[in-house]
Amino acid sequence: MGAMNWINEALLAAGLLLFVALLLSAASQRVGVPALLVFLAVGLIATELPGVPSHPVDTAGAAMIGNLALAVILLDGGLRTRLATFRMVAAPALVLATIGVVLTAALVGAIAVAALGFDWRHGLLLGALIGSTDAAAVFALLRTGGVRLNERVAATLEVESGVNDPMAVFLTLALLELIRAPGGPLLQLASMFAQQMGLGLVCALVLGRALAAIVARVHLAESLSALLIQSGGLLIFATANLLGGSGFLAIYLTGMIVARRRVHVGEDVLRASDGLAWLAQAAMFLILGLFAQIERLWETASSALLIALGLVFVARPLAVAACLAPFRYCLRETLFIGWVGLRGAVPIVLALFPMLAGLSQADGMFHIVFFSVLVSLLLQGATLAWSARLARVDLPAASPALSSAAMETVREPRDLVQLRVLPSARVVGRRADEVDWPRGCRLVEVARGSEVADVDRLHAGDVVALLAPADAVDELELLFGPAAEGAEWMLDAAATLGDLHAFYAIDLPPDARADERVIDFLRRRLRGRPAAGDGVALGPIMLTVRQAAGGVIRRVAMQFGRSRDDSA
Repeated sequence: MGAMNWINEALLAAGLLLFVALLLSAASQRVGVPALLVFLAVGLIATELPGVPSHPVDTAGAAMIGNLALAVILLDGGLRTRLATFRMVAAPALVLATIGVVLTAALVGAIAVAALGFDWRHGLLLGALIGSTDAAAVFALLRTGGVRLNERVAATLEVESGVNDPMAVFLTLALLELIRAPGGPLLQLASMFAQQMGLGLVCALVLGRALAAIVARVHLAESLSALLIQSGGLLIFATANLLGGSGFLAIYLTGMIVARRRVHVGEDVLRASDGLAWLAQAAMFLILGLFAQIERLWETASSALLIALGLVFVARPLAVAACLAPFRYCLRETLFIGWVGLRGAVPIVLALFPMLAGLSQADGMFHIVFFSVLVSLLLQGATLAWSARLARVDLPAASPALSSAAMETVREPRDLVQLRVLPSARVVGRRADEVDWPRGCRLVEVARGSEVADVDRLHAGDVVALLAPADAVDELELLFGPAAEGAEWMLDAAATLGDLHAFYAIDLPPDARADERVIDFLRRRLRGRPAAGDGVALGPIMLTVRQAAGGVIRRVAMQFGRSRDDSA
């Protein structure tokens, strides 16, 4: 009976903590406080309540739960990362995820050595622990932060956070080995790096493709499909780790590979996967909060605040500026990416590694890292929407898409999409045969009010169902969403700069040719990475990218009398 009481008490405490954290997170979002910060705070405060042990979870248990939750979160992030989007930002994101992590760790390590008197190896270890951005924090805030970023910036942040964990894990393990055996050969560390990355990539390519094939052939309900994908991903994660590879890299790439089979990875499966990811995040942040101690945070507060501010205002911005300089991101994008270097559960989980290794300074490092994460979530997370507007990398948040379900077809995958006609949308007042539908789209029905009606013209508030290719959903959102302010004309894809010069007497820039297409001119000016919302001024005309996917411009709008700094 005593054992049953203990189990029920533990379940009661876990359910109560999670319930309270979720209620508080709903309220916190109204004032701009990230929900993940609330989960950490609830776990931290719970250890101070009467009858709650100061260490309800041991180090090994917290590390296991943290790794399991991160695997679930990374797989969900991979499922949402389109291959075309990955290709568009692969080079800059991978540089940020590797060289950027090393530079950030080195700069934080230098601050720890110069200002706090750390030994250089321990300083670098501290830098490695907080050198990577956190996938859980980035994915969560980009989805629930009330802001929609342009494709290029959002993809850079997501891909960086998804693939920089392996580098942070390698640096942490390598520096722990260097501290344990100071005379160890550097060649051994290089071999360790190649082994982790190589085996992680191989496991993703081989086992990820096998999982994708299984998912495509097994017919299950949406929630069970999500569980099948998650369980298969965890198998790949564990296999890669057991073989000495990077499980984090393997499971993120596995999500991308499985997502290419869109027949069984539609919106319903993604919603179920999102629920699992949020459960993992909530549990992980609560457990990590329970593991920390408030009195130790106060003891290390001055040192931790110095490290946190150095990370946020010095190390991260400098590392991002150095890494993105060859790719010529515009200044405001570079500044925004440098600011939104969110830290979260990954650094805290990594900070458990020195404790597991028995490092003498491990407890102090853990609480410095924990404090730094709190500062990062509070400073950077709470200002996400404000900083996006200031940097002009945000897009209108309203989306007309209501639902999307994959249709099982023999040839090209298609989705059954439902969209609501928003006020001032381009399709308002038009007949169906007057709308410039994306290629391959077919109207199914129009619902007005509570009835399906035969309508000659579309009105605001109508719900329209269409069969559409999977890659046309973004373009449909553009048609059904609110039009831009002021008079705007959509240009034909074949329109050239010479056409604009002939019709509107616009002087062409010296580097432009009359026979150059407008979309090619924009792509060149935007350095091959165009995203919706990017604009280039051409005399009195503003050319704005209204729809782009994977770096390919599909729609360009022209407006007169507007000017602003372009992305070039």
